[in-house]
Amino acid sequence: MAQETPQTIPFMKMHGLGNDFVVVDERAIAPLIDSTLAVAIADRHRGVGFDQLATLHDDPNADIRLTFWNSDGSTAAACGNATRCIARHLMDETGKSELTLLTERGVLFARDAGDGLIAVNMGHPILDWDQIPLARDVDTLNLPIDGTPVATGMGNPHCTFFVPDADAVDLTQRGAATEHDPLYPQRTNVQFAHVIAPDHLRMRVWERGVGVTLASGSSSCAVAVAAHRRGLTGRDVTIELDGGTIFISWKDDGVWMTGPTAHVFDGVWRV
Repeated sequence: MAQETPQTIPFMKMHGLGNDFVVVDERAIAPLIDSTLAVAIADRHRGVGFDQLATLHDDPNADIRLTFWNSDGSTAAACGNATRCIARHLMDETGKSELTLLTERGVLFARDAGDGLIAVNMGHPILDWDQIPLARDVDTLNLPIDGTPVATGMGNPHCTFFVPDADAVDLTQRGAATEHDPLYPQRTNVQFAHVIAPDHLRMRVWERGVGVTLASGSSSCAVAVAAHRRGLTGRDVTIELDGGTIFISWKDDGVWMTGPTAHVFDGVWRV
């Protein structure tokens, strides 16, 4: 018997360091979210508002499978802060302290790090130009773009500029222009960062398909990798974002992201 489409869609509103999400649990219902509905829910004046929307699905190969939507209706392969928030929700739901979460990026491992923090292994960084992907074979550590940024893949493409003062950057103007640079055929997330200390960075983010955002987990991972490749930091860094502080550690088994989560409210969307 075919499932009936419900007239209301329960959702959770969550955020990680101000990077905010709507989460829809589709484990017990037919898939509901599509590009048009995602854009409607994303509207901060007429909808709920979010940087990303995540849907939850059962999967035989992991505790949960996640699909991510950007606020412009496009999809994303990875979303670190949302993954961390959903991991906390599932840990509270199941009583587990360790989980596997399947994304387009692959199976990610999450664990309770104590003190209200969740750690997620975001996988190994992608450093080959054709896998990030870029449009042509270039040095990913020194891109032929004004400002000589670094390219990194974390399941989605990233472009990192190291600048004297990240707070002085016109993030909207430079972020929007770089997102659509021809070197990135799938567009790119854009970060501007400066070094506070060899284990401490300040970073601001323009997110592909979203715009200015207070934080980004995958961007934080990309910046930490880029900074270490440039010889600016070690493999363990604290990153100060507009929304708060996140901790990144580039280990042999992947890039670990550790930070706080917040469940803001539950609601119902009327179809």
